[in-house]
Amino acid sequence: MNPPPNLTVVHLGATGAVGSVVVQALLAMPELQRLSLLGRRPLDGADDSRVEQHTVDIFDSSTYAGRLKGHQVAICTLGVGQPSKISREDFLAIDRDAVLAFATACREAGVEHFQLLSSVGTNSESRSFYLRTKGELEEGLKALGFARLSLFRPSMILTPTSRYGFSQAVTLKVWPWLSLGLFGPLSKFRGVRVEQLGRAIAANAGLVERNRVEVLHWDEIKELDPRPAS
Repeated sequence: MNPPPNLTVVHLGATGAVGSVVVQALLAMPELQRLSLLGRRPLDGADDSRVEQHTVDIFDSSTYAGRLKGHQVAICTLGVGQPSKISREDFLAIDRDAVLAFATACREAGVEHFQLLSSVGTNSESRSFYLRTKGELEEGLKALGFARLSLFRPSMILTPTSRYGFSQAVTLKVWPWLSLGLFGPLSKFRGVRVEQLGRAIAANAGLVERNRVEVLHWDEIKELDPRPAS
């Protein structure tokens, strides 16, 4: 499968742990022609002639809608790092409504491929508020009718250091060992290194002619990673 010769990408949420890795992986791709980063603040370390950075209001699509035309792929890694630390209303506004508004504006601007960082277990009928919200978002994205929609559903994202205190630090230590016992249908619950996930999202942006809607769990993410397992 050959990548497009001139890849143009717009990315919302590039300053997060996953988003920043996606950016570096995209910049390593020779086919990348243009990368537009939209966010509430600029991303450090993205000094490249192919990069354009724009500070926008994520809750007001009119602040960025005019910058979307001409992009083939949209990537969204926007999300709340600690959902338990904010109200349900604020979580809905960021993780569902702001993302759906971005996707709607992308669709109207002619973007053909949309990639979302979602979560394992996502289901619009889930009893979990978090997973139900993610499921409602995914259903909304499907209804927009993108030529291609890629839904990344990782389980625990393993970062090099803890970003959210002691409990996450313990989880980061334990999860890799728990993952060793997850096989078959349970493999989707394996932890994925943030570098591997970011590279997979970037690599997937460079592929063409895949399924209209694709759901990617641990196995698919591992397959997409261009680097061999260490």
